[in-house]
Formats: sequence, C-alpha cells, structure tokens
Amino acid sequence: MTAPEGGPTDGSTTAAPPRRPARRIEPGPGIRSGLRALPRRLNPATVGAGVVAAVFGCTGPALIVIDGAAANGLPGPLISSWIFGIYVFGGLISLLLALRYRMPIVGAYSIPGAVLVVGALGTFPFSAVVGTFLVAGLLVLVLGLSGLIGTVSRWLPQPIVMAMIAGALVRFGTGVVTAAESAPWIAAAAIVGFLLLSRFVPVVPGALGALVAGVIAAAATGGFATQASAVDGWTAPVLVAPTFDVAAILAVGVPLAVLVIAAENAQAYGVLLSQGYRPPINAMTVASGVGGLLAPLTGGHNANIAGPMTAICSGPQAGPDPDARYAASVVNGVLFIAFGVLAGVAVTAVTALPSELVAVVAGLAMIGVLVSSFRGAFGEGRFRIGALTALVVAMSEVAPLGISSPFWALVAGVAISAVLEPGDFRVRAETD
Repeated sequence: MTAPEGGPTDGSTTAAPPRRPARRIEPGPGIRSGLRALPRRLNPATVGAGVVAAVFGCTGPALIVIDGAAANGLPGPLISSWIFGIYVFGGLISLLLALRYRMPIVGAYSIPGAVLVVGALGTFPFSAVVGTFLVAGLLVLVLGLSGLIGTVSRWLPQPIVMAMIAGALVRFGTGVVTAAESAPWIAAAAIVGFLLLSRFVPVVPGALGALVAGVIAAAATGGFATQASAVDGWTAPVLVAPTFDVAAILAVGVPLAVLVIAAENAQAYGVLLSQGYRPPINAMTVASGVGGLLAPLTGGHNANIAGPMTAICSGPQAGPDPDARYAASVVNGVLFIAFGVLAGVAVTAVTALPSELVAVVAGLAMIGVLVSSFRGAFGEGRFRIGALTALVVAMSEVAPLGISSPFWALVAGVAISAVLEPGDFRVRAETD
C-alpha cells in the first residue's frame, strides 16, 4: 500500500518522494484526524522523544538568543518577548503541521539564523533588525506559495540529500565523544542509562534514560550550572514596531530567508525522507513564512521548521511505529509553547543542565536517523561521488556568504554528480 502524498496512513510509509507534479499546498489527513488518533499515539516512546527534543531546543539554542541579545544591550523584557515569539509560534507550527499531516514535523527557529541575527544587533537598531525578520518571513512565504521549493526538492537526487543530512547531523554524534572528554562521569552515566533502557525497556526512548541518568550524575558531581540570566521572572510580550533599512535587509533579511529554507527546511525534509515519510515541503515552507511574519510582532526572528528536533522526533527513538511519531512533535510543541510563555522562570531551570549532558542526549537520540541517512546516501549505488561530496561539505560547517553548510552541500553534491556521474541522472529520469 502506498501512502498518500500528504502523509503516511496507518501502517504504511514510503521512502521515495513523489515524482509527479504536486499541488502547491500538499493535502493531508487533516487536523481532526490527527486529534482523533492522538490519544492512541501518546505512549512512553513518543512522549519521551518529545521531551528530549524540547530539552535540546530549550537549552543551548535559547542561550544563543538570550546571551547575544543581552550582550548588545537589549533589556530583559524585550529579550523575554523575543523568546516568547520564537517558542510560542514555533510550538504552534509543530502542533498544526504534526496534526494536519500526522508526521513528526517540529517547529522552532533557525539556530544559525539566531547567530546571524545577534551578530547584527551591534550594527543596526533593533527595530531595523525586526524589519529584516518580516522581510525574511515574506520571502519564505512567497517561495512556499510559488511551489518552487517543492519542485526543487523533488528534483534533488535522494542519495545527495541523505548525505547532506548525515553530514549536518554527524556533529551531534561526535558531540557525544567531545562531551565524554570534558565531563566523563556525566557522559558515562548518560550512555549507561541509554544502553540499559534501550536493551531492557525498549518501549521507552533510550535517550530519556540518558537524560535521567545524566541528571542524577550531574547532581552527584555538582555539575549543574548556576548563572544569572537577562530573562528573569514573567513579563508580558512586547509589541515591536519595525523599521525598514535596505542595508539591514540585504545583510540580515535575505541571508536569514536562505537559512530558513536551505538549512532548516532542507534538513527536516531530508530527515523525514530518511524515515520513510513524504514530507509536505511546500506546506512546511509556507508555515515557516507565516511564522516569520508572526514571531517578529513580539521581536522574535523567524519561527520555522527545525531540522535537528525533527530528527529526534522522527527517528526510531520515538517508537517503532512511524505513524505514531507525530505525537512526539505534538508533545514538543506543547512544551515549547509553555517555555515561551514562562520563559522568565523556565530559562533558569533548563540552562542549569550541563551542556555536556545535552550534547550526549542529543547525539544518542539521533543514532537511528544517522544510520538511515548513511544507508540512504550510499546504499543505492548511485550518485556516490556526489553523495560523498555533500557529506564532506556538510560536515565542514563552512558558511560562505553567511549561508550554512547544508545548502552548499546540496549545491556541491549535485554539481559534482552532474560532471562525474551524468549517467545516474539519466537512469533516474528513466525510472521516474
């Protein structure tokens, strides 16, 4: 049985994207269908994966925004409002897309985009930076509505996309080793917790066991961090009036739009492909565009699809049934919304977790996705040189023109295959 274009049906997924012309906004089972099936899909695996993804998204990435904004003189209430925008609207994206398509699509915000944005705060006034957020959101929305992103995504050779995913996510795997060097007892406890739960209680994600065991080890070794935060206590969101500066738009807005599409959406699309889904890439792009128009109302940069957290919620750690994994995204979305609303209180709690523990848990949670991505990249026997090129470029984390390595990995992989493996494109066209 073949899954419909909008998403998998119960008991069926497919690893290949559709090759026929697609509707601009892909159809799906619908939000009502997702809500009706949700109680049966909530189980220890999906809830655990959603919690692990939320812990990852609410720790280090939040600090990039908070510390960067504070270093550039933004007051606490405005930073809190920024956090509200990206987490609340990111969480809403998770809820709407996961329920509509019954796929583990996770909304958050671009981490490379956050780095880009905080770097611009010292050059442009905040109101002008907010104006760039709106322009970026509009650009993403127009591209999503045009259907162009879906056309390009279906044309890209799947082995090259899978290699890009493997290269982009492998840093989380090596992060486990790095964390083990700097915090050996915490890392060892987390790994033991992962192995024990995976071996003896497989219905619960091993990554959740890693988190619990790591927290215990951190408490025993005094590994919890205590630091003052610029966000302290609950404050109401602040409406921010944008201004528009051409220089700021060219320096921040356009690169931010490219990062949303070429880094986050492309990663999430490839991750979902690797796990057997038919991702609604046009709908994902449109949602990222709408999120880019809503989050700036309270000072936040684009709320959009999140690549790494989609990987956590869509992989085997979220349970053996691919049709149930969308519940992990729903759990993650609810937690994200709560974090955004209660940022002043929640930030202190989540940032106390040792960064090494978060790195280990994230790396262990992505094992299944990494295995699938490497298999998809090199298992078919086609586009192998292009796939290797994409893998190496994505692993390099280079960022020419401020655009992160996943985009350049796809460009380089396709270019190399076009020169050295033209026959693979002909074979692919004949079989489509």
